[in-house]
Amino acid sequence: MTVLLCILLAVVEPPETPLAYDYPNDNGGQIVITWQPSPQDNEIDSYDIYRSQAGGPFEKINSVTSGTTSFIDTNVRDGDTYRYRIAAVKNSNVVAQSEISEEVVSSQQWFHTGRFNIFLGIFAYSTILLWFIYRARTGKKLFIRKIPGLEALDEAVGRATEMGKPILYVPGLSTIDDIATIASLNILSRVAQKTAEYNTTLLVPNRNPVVYTVSQEVVKEAYTNAGRPDAYNPDNVYFITAQQFAYVAAVCGTMVREKPATNLFLGYFWAESLILAETGASTGAIQIAGTDSVFQLPFFITACDYTLIGEELYAASAYLSREPLLLGSLKGQDWGKMIILGILIVASALILIGFQQIFSLFNI
Repeated sequence: MTVLLCILLAVVEPPETPLAYDYPNDNGGQIVITWQPSPQDNEIDSYDIYRSQAGGPFEKINSVTSGTTSFIDTNVRDGDTYRYRIAAVKNSNVVAQSEISEEVVSSQQWFHTGRFNIFLGIFAYSTILLWFIYRARTGKKLFIRKIPGLEALDEAVGRATEMGKPILYVPGLSTIDDIATIASLNILSRVAQKTAEYNTTLLVPNRNPVVYTVSQEVVKEAYTNAGRPDAYNPDNVYFITAQQFAYVAAVCGTMVREKPATNLFLGYFWAESLILAETGASTGAIQIAGTDSVFQLPFFITACDYTLIGEELYAASAYLSREPLLLGSLKGQDWGKMIILGILIVASALILIGFQQIFSLFNI
């Protein structure tokens, strides 16, 4: 057996000295080992990978099939020193061993160099955003296209005041973590401030307990800011039920009995949207709706006087308040979208005329 092993050792040449290096662009804990296989690679069965930690003895950590030339060691600690050796194995015997690699240390990287294009995009977008916020704060007038539904808001509140009828505000049926609900509550604050100034009754029925609590605080704060804290009636902001169609039935009953002059449906809605809009339309109320649900928008567009479509709902708080931070952010986002659209158009044109190679410069 010893003679046979010696013959094999003499025949099979060892792999070249392995190259070990820290895995690039990761959060640490990985080392890459690469090597050139033995010239007799087709005659051996596998390669055993040995590792020495901090000058200690070599221990086998894994085995790979012949023909393999790399391995990623994921069982290392950042900051520790490691060395590696590759052994060729035939018939379960080590027949040749490589030289020992140079010392290597694993570490985490702060920046992923393969995503430099993303960094450039974030930097450019942030610069645009901060520039428009700066301009808004210095008093520059930023053009924001008119949104008919929001332009009609003052008229709707005024009509309710003249008729001596309440305003019904439905902040959607979703939870507080829904972006449409948050946008709706921002609009509710503005509406509540107007109703406080005009001494108009505002009814806010709620389906979600958390949204109900937040709605109460929003309306109360709006009345306080308007200088009319005494006019705030907590009974006008109320919780009905968490059941979808039971809630809708109660709201429809309110519309039929109270006959509000204005109905505002702003937030996220499901199948109940048409029921609410049709019932409100039958009472002759002015109706302004808004949602980011593409499935419910057709019903609101059909049955309501004005509809905020998608992002118009998100832009409403900036549009109504004209607060510089919100207004500058909105303008910056619009310019960011236009730039992205322009890049897509140019990139599509370059692909059509056969200049795909340019995208490799940006890792696209």
